[in-house]
Amino acid sequence: MTATVSGTEVALPSVTSVYRSRSAVELKEFFRQRESVVFTLAFPVILLVVFGAVLDYDIGGGVSFTQYFMAGIVAAGILGSSLQNMAISIATERSDGTLKHLLGTPMPKSAYFVGKVVQVLAVTVLIIAILLAVGRLAYGVPLPSGRDWFTFAWVAVLGSAACTLLGIAVSSLAKNGRSASAMITPIALVLQFISGVFFQFSQVPVWMQTIASFFPLKWMAQGLRSVFLPDVLAAQEPAGTWELGRVALVLGGWCVAGLVLCVLTFRWQDRGSD
Repeated sequence: MTATVSGTEVALPSVTSVYRSRSAVELKEFFRQRESVVFTLAFPVILLVVFGAVLDYDIGGGVSFTQYFMAGIVAAGILGSSLQNMAISIATERSDGTLKHLLGTPMPKSAYFVGKVVQVLAVTVLIIAILLAVGRLAYGVPLPSGRDWFTFAWVAVLGSAACTLLGIAVSSLAKNGRSASAMITPIALVLQFISGVFFQFSQVPVWMQTIASFFPLKWMAQGLRSVFLPDVLAAQEPAGTWELGRVALVLGGWCVAGLVLCVLTFRWQDRGSD
C-alpha cells in the first residue's frame, strides 16, 4: 500500500506492523504511569497478603480461607486489568484529545483497539502469575493441576474478553477523564463485595447473589473456585455444583453483549466537544 506525499509515492507500513507498533506504544504508556501500575498490579497482591495473614482460617474440609480467596482475587485482578483499566484509560485519552488526534491519522481505527487488547492480555498474564506465585510461596495455596489448567485458561480468557469489551463500552459513560475513576472504581468494588471475592459467596445475602449473577465477575470467580477448591465444596454454591457450562454461556454472552455495546456507544470525543 502506498500514499502520495508532495507528489511522491511513499510506501505505508503493513497493517500487521501498525498493530505491533500500536501494541508496543500501549504497553510502554501503561508501565510509565506509576499510579496505574501500582493500582492494577500491586493492589490485588496487597489484598492477598493482608487477607491471607488476617483471615487464614479453615472453612471446612481442610481448606483455608486463603485458598478460597485466591479464586476471588484472581477474578478481581482480571476485572481490574480489563474493565477498570480500559474504562479509565480510554475516558482519559478521549478527554485529553488523544483519541481525536489518532482519528486524524492514517492509522486504522482497529489498531487502537488491538493495542488495548494486547495491553490487557499482557497485564492480565502478569498479575495472574504474581498472584499465583505469592499464594503458593507465602500461603501454600496449591496450584491447579491436570485439566484444571484448561478450565483456568478458558475462564480467564472469556472473563478477560467480556470485561475488556465492557470496559470499552463503559468508558463512554464518563463525562470526561477526571470523572472516570470516581465513577468506575466504586462500581468495581461493589461487584467484588457481592460476587464472592472478599467473602464466601454462600455468606452473601440471597438478594445480593441475585444481583451479582447478572454480571461476569460472579461467574468468573465461580469458575475459578472450581479450579482452586475440592469438588466437595461445590455443594456450597447456589446450584450445588460449579455450573461450568453456565459459566461459559454467561461469560460468552457478555462477550457478545459487550461487543454490541462497544459498537453502539463508543465515542472518539467527549460529549459536547466539537
